[in-house]
Order: sequence, then C-alpha cells, then structure tokens
Amino acid sequence: MKPCAGKFAAKITGLLALLVLTIAVQTFAATPFETTAPLTPQNKIDEIVFARLQELNIAPARLCSDPVFVRRVYLDVIGTLPTATEAEQFILDRSPDKRRVLIDRLLARDEFADYLAMKLGDLLRIKAEFPINLWPNAAQSYHRWIHDAIRDNRPWNEIARELLTASGSNFEMPPVNFYRAMQNRTPAGIAQTVALTFLGERAEHWPSNDLASLAVFFANVGSKYTAEWKEEIIFFNPASTNAGALNGSPLNAVLPDGSTVKLSPDQDPRAVFADWLVKNPQFARNLANRAWSWLLGRGIVQEPDDFRADNPPGNPELLAFLENEFVSSGYDFKQLYRLILNSKTYQLAAIPQNISPEAAANFAFYPLRRLDAEVLIDALDQITGATEKYSSAIPEPYTFIPDNLRSIALPDGSITSSFLEMFGRPPRDTGLESERNNRVTAAQKLTLLNSTVMQKKIESSRMIEYQTSPGRTSAEVATGMYLGILSRFPTAEEIKTAQDYFQSGIAKRQAAVDLAWALMNSTEFLYRH
Repeated sequence: MKPCAGKFAAKITGLLALLVLTIAVQTFAATPFETTAPLTPQNKIDEIVFARLQELNIAPARLCSDPVFVRRVYLDVIGTLPTATEAEQFILDRSPDKRRVLIDRLLARDEFADYLAMKLGDLLRIKAEFPINLWPNAAQSYHRWIHDAIRDNRPWNEIARELLTASGSNFEMPPVNFYRAMQNRTPAGIAQTVALTFLGERAEHWPSNDLASLAVFFANVGSKYTAEWKEEIIFFNPASTNAGALNGSPLNAVLPDGSTVKLSPDQDPRAVFADWLVKNPQFARNLANRAWSWLLGRGIVQEPDDFRADNPPGNPELLAFLENEFVSSGYDFKQLYRLILNSKTYQLAAIPQNISPEAAANFAFYPLRRLDAEVLIDALDQITGATEKYSSAIPEPYTFIPDNLRSIALPDGSITSSFLEMFGRPPRDTGLESERNNRVTAAQKLTLLNSTVMQKKIESSRMIEYQTSPGRTSAEVATGMYLGILSRFPTAEEIKTAQDYFQSGIAKRQAAVDLAWALMNSTEFLYRH
C-alpha cells in the first residue's frame, strides 16, 4: 500500500471509530444504568415475583441497561470482568436475543466451573490447614473433583450421593474428603454438617432427639491412617460401637421427615440416608435457594443456610417453582442458573423505585454488593496485567502456585494473600455463608487509594502503555478506560471532565494513571450493580 493510501485508510478508520464512539455515548450513556424498555414477564419467575410485588403495592425497578447487564452477568456467572472489547461488542450488538446468547456463552466457559467451585469450596470447607486439616494433596484432589463435576454438568443428586457414601483413601477417592473436612467428626458432628450442606438447616438448633436420630446414619463411619503422609481411609465400619444395632438385629432409624427405616447390621446407613435425601424436596429446595442467593444477593429463605419453621421463604410460590424446575431438569445446576439469569427479575436495575426492606426481600431491584475478595483482585489484575502473590503455611511442592493462577481458581483455602485476607475471603472453617465478609472497611479503602502495591499495578500496567500510545486522543483514552474498567462508554460529561484533566498541564501518562486510579476506586467498580 502506498503511504498516502495508508494515511487515508488510517484517517477513515479514525473517523469510523469516532463515529462509533459518538453514537455509543449518545445512545447508551444518557442513562448508563437503566433502560425505559417495558417490564413484561420473561418467564414464570417474573410472573410470580411481579404478582407478589403488585400484591404488596411495590413498584419494581426498571430493567438494567446493556452495559450494566454485561458487567453483571460476567461477574455473577464466571466471577470475571468482561474485557473492553467484550463489553463494547455486546453494547453495540443490536440482536434482540443478545442477552440470552451471552448467558449461554458464559455458562459454557471454563471460568464458570472455576467460580462455582470456589463457592462450593466455601460450603464444603476445602482447606488444607487448621482447623480443618484436610492436607494439601487431599485439598487439591477434592477441589479438582468438584471442579470437574461442575465442568461436566453432572446431576447434583449424583454428586450428593457420592459425597455421602464415599469410602477409600482421601488421596485416591476425592469425595471421601467430605468427611475429612469437618472439625467435629463424631456422629452428631457429621449429622450437623450433612444437614447444613444438603438441607440448608442448622441442626445444632434442632431438638436433641432429632439430631440424635440423624446421627445414627453416620455412626458407622470409620477411619484409619496409612503409612502415606496425611493419607486417611474412610470406610463403613459395621463393628463400630456406635452402630446401634443390638445383637445383630435390625435397627429402626428415624429420618429427618419423621419416617422410619430398618437398618441391618451389614448395611451402610449412609446409603440409606442418601437414597432418601436425593428424593426429598428439601434437598432440591436448598440448592435452588443457594443458586438464587448467589445470583440475586439474598435467598428466598434468608439466610440461605437457615431453613427452619420460624424463618419461612419470602415467596413460597417462587421457591416451589424453582425446586420443581430443578428436579424436572434432572438436577441440572447450569439449567437452573440459565432459568434465573434469563428472567427480568434478575435483570432489574440496582436503582430501586421503593427502598423499603420489604422491596428488597421481594426482589424489587438488584442489590448492590461489594465484589468478592477473589473477584476483586482478579479484576484488578486483569485490567493492569499484574499477578497476585500468594502464600501458604504449607511448603512447596505441595502448594506450588503458578504465577498466572487466578484467585477464583485457587484449589485450597489455605493458599492466600494479604489482599484476600483484608477483603474478607472466608476462612472455610464452618461452611456457613456468613463466613464471607464483604463489608467495606477503612483499611480496604486506604489500600486501594494509597498502597504502593496498587500504584505499581497501575503504573506498570499494559492498559496505561496502550492508552498513552502516540496518536490516541484524550477522548479515546477515557473511552478505553471506561470500557476496560467499568464495562461501559463514558457519558459526554465524563469525556469532557477527562479532556479537561488531560489538558490541565499534567503529563499524559500521569493523567491516564490518575484516571485509572479514580475509576478503580469508584463505587461503580467495587460493587456488583
């Protein structure tokens, strides 16, 4: 190509880019967080939720805008920010079904298994060191098994049954670590963990007779160590003194719903309980409620692991519908996510029309929530091209951590960093959802505003190098940073503010660093919305 032709082509490309930017700013940024599109039900979820809101005389929020949706669904499904290119392409896409298409694409990405395995790792207490003491080989094996089950979209009734009935080496049979990852491994302690994990109930608050009845099913869980360092065998021990079978005769055992079964001395009671569990409505109800809470910020039963008679669901019809859909799909967790994500209820804006507690409890708007510690540090590193430095009390090679490993993919809760600790990553001691602490603290604000670590990440980032390359205007720099950090085009006012700052006499690179720092410290960046 001749030089003049190249210059002409570059000029045309620049004009086209400017035209796209102008249209995008005018079209999307006038109302960057919500849209005036009609709020009509998309599926049965919406019919149930909107009917309940109408009954309570509560107006739902408007639908969220495309920029908000693309950022929200990336964070909620894969725990990952969209890149600037991904955000821009989605925002400018005119396809009427683009939200549905994006949901399907995200559910098929590898990060979906990474992020959901992180959440289940909290629930299942995947942690090598005190007080769980799962040990590194077992923790990594357990995490890999959970991750692969999610990746392969295995039915959750099968996964639960394997966890409950597993026997063998905790190194060779990963589900065995369900029993290893408990602080209290007495029959009553196991019963409490089983109730919390699979029923969403806190059995320590049950009547003592009910807890003792459930404990019978785990009285024959035996264990023994091997010559291998930290290896343990979990097995069915019919000779256990806690077996409860007298003189070889069958034992009447009572299930949590009050029904009675006979246990023979040579029969593993865990299998009997597992057969009952996966057919019991509470099993599906618990998982459906957890999925809803992970995507909507609160459970239909809140707290999501505190089902009890005096803590009823805020919308019983909604919970029953999700339970039935989950069962009819063959316990397909990905399909449950798809159903919720495609609803207009999930896609409501975070700007409420009604700020009452009742509006929040009935999902009249999407709740603001600070990003999880793992998601936040991954987002900062994605934007800047940096990597996080992890540490562990366990020496290598047992905890070798690749430099590019993302926090959402860490296999072991004992592998940590100062950032993760400061920003409320759960210790994975109890399996309770409340262990995760997303409250904002003064120390967190100071770290983001004033730490040398943040300064180095931003100043040495690839984003700054690209945005300050020769020929890029201040408007283009602002647009690139808004798309890369906030997943949206800047408003006309924001572009003007950026231009004024770039023209104030500050060096272009320093102005770009300052803009990046300001955006990364904004509430819009730090929160799901």
